[in-house]
Amino acid sequence: MTQELATIVDFIRYGASRFSAAGLTFGHSYDNAIDEATHLVLHALHLPHDLSPAYGSARLIEGERRTVLDLIERRVAEHKPVAYLTGEAWFAGLKFKSDTRALVPRSPIAELIQSGFSPWLDERPVARALDLCTGSGCIGIAMAAHNPDWQVDLADISEDALALARENVEFQDVAERVRVIRSDLFSGLAGERYDLIVSNPPYVTEQEFAALPLEYSHEPKLGLAAGKDGLDFALRILVQAPEHLSEEGVLIVEVGESERALIQCLPQVPFNWIEFNVGQMGVFLLDRRDLVEHAAAIRGAAQGRS
Repeated sequence: MTQELATIVDFIRYGASRFSAAGLTFGHSYDNAIDEATHLVLHALHLPHDLSPAYGSARLIEGERRTVLDLIERRVAEHKPVAYLTGEAWFAGLKFKSDTRALVPRSPIAELIQSGFSPWLDERPVARALDLCTGSGCIGIAMAAHNPDWQVDLADISEDALALARENVEFQDVAERVRVIRSDLFSGLAGERYDLIVSNPPYVTEQEFAALPLEYSHEPKLGLAAGKDGLDFALRILVQAPEHLSEEGVLIVEVGESERALIQCLPQVPFNWIEFNVGQMGVFLLDRRDLVEHAAAIRGAAQGRS
């Protein structure tokens, strides 16, 4: 019985048990039930996400108990990601507003941002950067927050996502260095050039999308689905990126599970697949010169799909 629950740790343990017993899917910011339950409970209690374990034995009052239990039951009943229930998500060490207007922030690119893109940008000065397919704005805003001398543009086709991105720009107080632009990939960026372009575009295949767990049904399909092989957007980015990169510019794109399809499609392109702390995550890096050198092959692969 829930009447026996008393402390913060009790409710975190209970939430994690309920989530696991219900067979929920984890993957929206967190990959396990305990971390999700911790986020939910601490948010409900208006406590920081990095609260000292010393407070775990603190007891909840009756109103707090009801609030926490209601959120736990909503997570189970609705299969809605915790970030949408709490309205917030953490990315690259920063808190962002999160709701159904855009995907929940969860890219491995956060690790790159926090490491200063080392070693990839160690010898490359960056003045201007672009977050293409920005969604909530988390990647571009985090780049600006961690690099105070960068000017960053956020681009997306979705007005809903851009509205959320603007809120996050204000929330992180980076409006002086971050622009929000409506653009279908590069179509609204004529004449713009960047030293770094980072993109987490849609890359889920049609077959994968049909099999996604219920949690993903709360997210906009526009941010997920990318055709039969997941490359509808990645190939367009590869074709158009050289026009928008400086001479020493770098392109970084996340394609997730579509990595194999991309390699098969363009075996001659020297993709640098980035290794993260948890392994390879389907994120590649290319210099502008490589994009230019293999432009014909890239265009051929893109045109061959139409």
